[in-house]
Amino acid sequence: MSPTSETAQGGRRLVIVESPAKAKTIKGYLGPGYVVEASVGHIRDLPNGAAEVPEKYTGEVRRLGVDVEHDFQPIYVVNADKKAQVKKLKDLLKDSDELFLATDEDREGEAIAWHLQEVLKPKVPVKRMVFHEITKAAIQAAVANPRQLNQRLVDAQETRRILDRLYGYEVSPVLWKKVMPRLSAGRVQSVATRLVVERERERIAFRSAEYWDLTGTFATGRAGDPSDPSSLVARLQTVDGRRVAQGRDFDSLGQLKSANTLHLDEANARALAAALEQTRFAVRSVESKPYRRSPYAPFRTTTLQQEASRKLGFGAKATMQIAQKLYENGYITYMRTDSTTLSDTAVAAARAQVTQLYGADYLPPQPRTYAGKVKNAQEAHEAIRPSGDRFRTPAETGLTGDQFKLYELIWKRTVASQMKDATGNSVTVKIGGTAADGRDVEFSASGKTITFHGFLKAYVEGADDPNAELDDRERRLPQVSEGDALSAEEITVDGHATKPPARYTEASLVKELEEREIGRPSTYASIIGTILDRGYVFKKGTALVPSFLSFAVVNLLEKHFGRLVDYDFTAKMEDDLDRIARGEAQSVPWLKRFYFGETGADSGSAADAGNGDGDHLGGLKELVTDLGAIDAREVSSFPVGNDIVLRVGRYGPYIERGEKDTEQHQRADIPADLAPDELSVDLAEELLAKPSGDYELGTDPATGHTIVAKDGRYGPYVTEILPEGTPKTGKNAVKPRTASLFKTMSLDTVTLDDALKLMSLPRVVGTDAEGQEITAQNGRYGPYLKKGTDSRSLQSEEQLFTITLEEALAIYAQPKQRGRAAAKPPLKELGTDPVSEKPVVVKDGRFGPYVTDGETNATLRSGDSVETITPERGFELLAEKRAKGPAKKTAKKAAKKAPAKKTATAKKTAAKKTTAAKKTTAKKTTTAKKTAAKTATAAKSAED
Repeated sequence: MSPTSETAQGGRRLVIVESPAKAKTIKGYLGPGYVVEASVGHIRDLPNGAAEVPEKYTGEVRRLGVDVEHDFQPIYVVNADKKAQVKKLKDLLKDSDELFLATDEDREGEAIAWHLQEVLKPKVPVKRMVFHEITKAAIQAAVANPRQLNQRLVDAQETRRILDRLYGYEVSPVLWKKVMPRLSAGRVQSVATRLVVERERERIAFRSAEYWDLTGTFATGRAGDPSDPSSLVARLQTVDGRRVAQGRDFDSLGQLKSANTLHLDEANARALAAALEQTRFAVRSVESKPYRRSPYAPFRTTTLQQEASRKLGFGAKATMQIAQKLYENGYITYMRTDSTTLSDTAVAAARAQVTQLYGADYLPPQPRTYAGKVKNAQEAHEAIRPSGDRFRTPAETGLTGDQFKLYELIWKRTVASQMKDATGNSVTVKIGGTAADGRDVEFSASGKTITFHGFLKAYVEGADDPNAELDDRERRLPQVSEGDALSAEEITVDGHATKPPARYTEASLVKELEEREIGRPSTYASIIGTILDRGYVFKKGTALVPSFLSFAVVNLLEKHFGRLVDYDFTAKMEDDLDRIARGEAQSVPWLKRFYFGETGADSGSAADAGNGDGDHLGGLKELVTDLGAIDAREVSSFPVGNDIVLRVGRYGPYIERGEKDTEQHQRADIPADLAPDELSVDLAEELLAKPSGDYELGTDPATGHTIVAKDGRYGPYVTEILPEGTPKTGKNAVKPRTASLFKTMSLDTVTLDDALKLMSLPRVVGTDAEGQEITAQNGRYGPYLKKGTDSRSLQSEEQLFTITLEEALAIYAQPKQRGRAAAKPPLKELGTDPVSEKPVVVKDGRFGPYVTDGETNATLRSGDSVETITPERGFELLAEKRAKGPAKKTAKKAAKKAPAKKTATAKKTAAKKTTAAKKTTAKKTTTAKKTAAKTATAAKSAED
């Protein structure tokens, strides 16, 4: 019996899901007997500040939102922006005979369902409806086979939430006091930041090594064809039996790891090449092995994020936003999963498409199964795959843009996972000879031929290393045998330098976190988003670069909260949380050990347990209470060299040398986009040599005031120093004349005359026929003329001083341009976007530079610049903007309320007496709330 006919007999059912888009799709599958409404995410959570906590709670409970003294009882409050939605759900529930909680089937979804049940307090039967894909069959099956709420999943999510709240709200204030206000710490966020910082430390400590080798092009003497080339390229491998050193043979300090390898410098390499000019070469060995490559497992959350980054240029956040839309609209299965399992239905659908699209020769006799590689994977979920019992090809979906690209990626990977192996042969040829000086040399070349492409016909995985060879690439070598003579057509000498370890990208950081078993894969996108938003990390191209601020934060955490950012400790916590989810451990005792520590005779203090070698659960509370040992200046100071020290101050990083308030003291700010590994001693000296602070230009002959140039928050400017005693506030306050430098000026070259001219602005150009004054002014959006309220743009800043009255009147005689001004030429061209297939350029907009493909615009972030932005980064910014969708337009409701004015006035008059009586009491309560709120406001963003 269908759900609709059942409902007709059994009354009305209310189905609650998380999102309106999901509700709309599901409603179409259930029919008129069902009301489907969205909770719009979580309806309640821990309070965001003391002001949200009910009045009955005081002290630590009010600050933390958790009662740590009474079994870590959380204080839940309905979010202010969800109260109207909760009321709507309650009203719908009154007219319903049954409630179905249809949130996602994971910890977070189970918790949302539990909160809904707790807040709505339904008096009708409640059922938990679960599904991993939004198709008609899956939804109807879910209605027919509901289950009860899984309290273990709810407890596991609640424990995580409390743990993250305690971590964030206790550790973040330490950062505020010792590093900078409004910073945040988090259980996974801080560890992810540490990984990025440690990679940058490795780059700073890295010393490059130079090494040389030889490459030979050897000819067989035959004409050759595509299947049997006439020549091959081989690299020098050994000299007199000693292997020639390559990049992998050097450590990070540029030293050889083993004395057995031969390090060729340029002189020796060139001498050897000269000695080989007349050498006769022959094939010494040919080794052939069968080649076999099995298909990749279907996508799970992290592998989808990594591959979308490599192939489509999407960031982790953009990938999840696009996948969410695909899931909610019924195109793919649930996108937050650790599992690589495919259901029998999905396997049958994939195998059917293999036969249909590629032929029976590409179908293995038995279905392929994939073992889960992720610890504690939730096998109830499937891998991410196209939904339904028959997969729609990308062309059949009707999708466009980013959604089409991501669906196509998922579809290809799923179908390929059920195809045959790729097979072929790999060949290694070694070529030897004797140099004129008697040294024996051996060159080596490797080749690969694919005789049956198998799954590679459908899908080839990308690589994090742009220089890596992909699986479907063939390298054909000539068909030679041992003893065959070869002639050296060319022997080249090649110089190389070792490179520092590559910075993390979003894809490689996701991979690293997963391999270390830190956090849950479903949270990685939000974690990376958090460290970018906090300014701990910024992007250069696709690379994640740590800021100097993150160095100070990680330095403090490592020295004083070592366990909290220890990789193994964080992974153990993850294990413990999974044990709680499985019912193998209890939440409250575990939280007590984490927060208060163990105080037994043999366990030492809680601080020792938290930072020493004892139990991995120590006492967080004691760790954050004793802050006397933390030297704020020390944790934020880093030696550069030549007695120069980098410091992270409350207003940003700077370098200095010498004691403050002495003649030897020098100080200079650091460019915001400078990567830490680029701060060399030479650059630091250069920055210190530049004028900083007040740069005195001279005295204004008209006023006698000193004129100085400064580098301010909004760029360089000039101003005057007013005499001591000049009133700065009140009626008689005098403000110093100030003017920004033109774009063509700099602090190094600006003169007193320049400054006086700048400070003379605005300049009166003259008056028009009606006697109205026309002035030339420099504003936020550039130079312009002003006559009353009528302003007109000028072409250049120099016109402010040169434009005549006649020229100004001519400009005003022209009709005022409406709409946008003529488009400015692009600042940079980035190439063709892989999604829209349109040219992408960088332009200068009203609010700064932005990338555009003509349809989508995305503003450059703080870590990006016009000079350094790469095509990949530009495409990623556009992908993230598309994933967000168009900006919502907010209707102005205030204007529509005019007709009700009389009614409102009457109500106000009637309410005045009641209001007056309540004012005194309310005033005290409001003041108390405001005071309490101040202590916890900034902490609301302190968690993961």
